[in-house]
Amino acid sequence: MDKEKLVNEAKAVFSREDVACLIGYGKDSIGFRVSPIFIRTRDEADQLFFSPLCSLSLVNYLTLEKGVLLEGNKETGGEKIAIVARGCDSRALIQLFAERGIPREQVVILGVPCRGTIDLKKIEGKFPDARNCTEVTEAEGMYYIRFDNESHEVPKEELLADHCKHCAFPNPLVYDVLLEDLVDSKGAAYSDIEEMEKMALEERHEYWKDKFARCLRCYACRNACPLCYCDDCILERVSPQWVNRSVNLSENLMFHLARSYHLAGRCAGCGECERVCPVNLPLMLLNRKLEKDIKNIFEYTAGSNLDDKPLFASFNPKDPNDFIF
Repeated sequence: MDKEKLVNEAKAVFSREDVACLIGYGKDSIGFRVSPIFIRTRDEADQLFFSPLCSLSLVNYLTLEKGVLLEGNKETGGEKIAIVARGCDSRALIQLFAERGIPREQVVILGVPCRGTIDLKKIEGKFPDARNCTEVTEAEGMYYIRFDNESHEVPKEELLADHCKHCAFPNPLVYDVLLEDLVDSKGAAYSDIEEMEKMALEERHEYWKDKFARCLRCYACRNACPLCYCDDCILERVSPQWVNRSVNLSENLMFHLARSYHLAGRCAGCGECERVCPVNLPLMLLNRKLEKDIKNIFEYTAGSNLDDKPLFASFNPKDPNDFIF
């Protein structure tokens, strides 16, 4: 992205009297890492940037601590927060608007068409000694990486985040400012899900048994998810207690199945759960399996239409209900 255009648009946002904060991406001081930054003045906008390294979703910061940022703005005179949003982020925002988790009128969206982001674990694994990343750009299926006075060319497919390979919504679906021209999009692809569906039941059981046995129950997946914003999380209740605190296979299985079903018809496909998982669990396989089934059964895709109601908050009066005896 043209950094100058990003900075200029951010400064233009601050010319409005009703915007008190902008959430965007800033370069970290370590290797290839990128950090969320909170801009509160026009002069601070120069810190903003966007590159294929910007893999984390910023939407979660709108709902943390019951929307403390949004509420805090009212005290400082501003009523709105601006946020840089990619395609998957815009889906999460649309879902939040539909669920009334965030008022649409309190958010100014700077839309960024996304060509896919780099998996931090992959690039750090390939270049473990990199200290200061200068720049990462993309062209014709290659990433061009500069750090420590060195230049490298790596095929995009080697470093691309797995969830980006299946993304059907690279362009923001809702925005107030569009920062770049729209990119080509493709339909949803579920080849990996279909391969797993072909596996024998016992084989699938062993696959997930091996994965969930590694889970630390650190709650990073839940905490990073922009759609996990319940004030009272059922997975932490002690009266009644639905999931025990002990870390073992059965409790881990219950935890992840409950979370995936909670996201059914809601997951925006941002891949935050996988990005933050310290043991690399393929959690998007669960989420996308439910996304595929819901799309086939209800013709519904979460966060794809600003006018849609939440899936389980609506009904079709013509539904035959053949499953009810």
